[in-house]
Amino acid sequence: MSSELSRSEAVRESATAGIPSALADLGALVRIPSIAWPAFDQTQLRRSAEAVAALAEGVGIFDRVEVKTAAIPGTDQHGQPAVLATRAARNGRPTVLLYAHHDVQPPGDETLWETPPFEPTVRDGRLYGRGAADDKAGVMAHIAALRALKEAVGDDLDLGVALFIEGEEEYGSRSFARFLEDNADALRSDVIVVADSGNWDSQTPALTVSLRGNARFTVTVRTLEHASHSGMFGGAVPDAMTATVKLLATLWDDAGSVAVDGLRERDAATPEYSEETLRDEAGLPDGVRPMGDGTILGRIWNKPAVTVIGVDATSVAEASNTLAPVVSVVISARVAPGQSAREAYEALEAHLRAHAPFGAQLEFSDVDLGDGFLVDTSGWAVAAVRDALRDGYGVEPVDIGVGGSIPFIADLVREFPGAQILVTGVEDPHARAHSPNESLHLDTFRHAVVSEALLLESLDARTL
Repeated sequence: MSSELSRSEAVRESATAGIPSALADLGALVRIPSIAWPAFDQTQLRRSAEAVAALAEGVGIFDRVEVKTAAIPGTDQHGQPAVLATRAARNGRPTVLLYAHHDVQPPGDETLWETPPFEPTVRDGRLYGRGAADDKAGVMAHIAALRALKEAVGDDLDLGVALFIEGEEEYGSRSFARFLEDNADALRSDVIVVADSGNWDSQTPALTVSLRGNARFTVTVRTLEHASHSGMFGGAVPDAMTATVKLLATLWDDAGSVAVDGLRERDAATPEYSEETLRDEAGLPDGVRPMGDGTILGRIWNKPAVTVIGVDATSVAEASNTLAPVVSVVISARVAPGQSAREAYEALEAHLRAHAPFGAQLEFSDVDLGDGFLVDTSGWAVAAVRDALRDGYGVEPVDIGVGGSIPFIADLVREFPGAQILVTGVEDPHARAHSPNESLHLDTFRHAVVSEALLLESLDARTL
């Protein structure tokens, strides 16, 4: 047995043995409601960041561990606390940047949770709780892999490591670009591992090689100066809700495909994926048909999507026989990889203005844009992570696209153009990230930790 194999096996054994303590630490993190939305207790984000910093200190490899913030450009505010831990590379070894985020989505309607969202609960091989998968499991995958590497390699560890655990990813990463600028020297690396994506299924690992961009905005539709009696004026005077419904309907064709000139598609092959699998993973009831055309994964990975995710209008409880003067909706568009989010937003705004019924007045606000991402799969780090995933899961990994967006990756590419970016994750299709009853598949987590530990060991053995 070669020394390299002996070392990698030691790392594997340490990673596997460390899973129980990693899950215990994950449970402690899940108990902290670290939500970046201003309506929630912001002290919990500081508490969460300090807990992550303590975990990083406990690994015992870092020269410095800090809880830091950065300014939000264009404001006099700072973003939420992030954890930055660093150690310098030695003897010509590469430096790896490990990214995850410790903030989580709000729990939503807690009556839809089978167990309390911030009380980690194990059942049927899954750990349930808000952030159990997205992305406190990513945080703990990094910590557990580093622990295994330190235990197996000891003082022979030469790999440079920067651990960056963000605190506002779910709230738009508003200070992310400035944080990169402020800490560029500490974060500069040869390889970046982003642990915030998913896998093909609970047994099959995946490397995310494409992500859609996003364009989110609010459009306010006004048809009246003030509310009017629907009996006295209905039929002649357009109300804002009617105008909004007619306007939104122009965004899709009869099949449900986006019908907006200027929104592009990416031409790329996708693996086989059945409608039955879609129904199972998405929770599509019998009788409800999928929307769009082309292959299912092509619709999700390579085509634009437009969703109305919020409406401000008269509530059902307060409904009266009144013509509403104004309605606001939040539109979330997913942009095909390869098209800029700015170009997509401009196409959407132009479309809506051109199709406003009855001359309705439109106002656009709260525009939030993020570009998509395409991985260069020819780099040596991609080969290394594929080997590690294969060895960690015991299954050949697959390259996947993801219909969601991770806009800050564009910031990483801009700030560190020479780094190879690897997008991995611990989620499986049943994780229900952002939804009630979010959960982590425990075996997937174990395989992910082993895989990352093996990747780090291989990087530590590489001389640039």
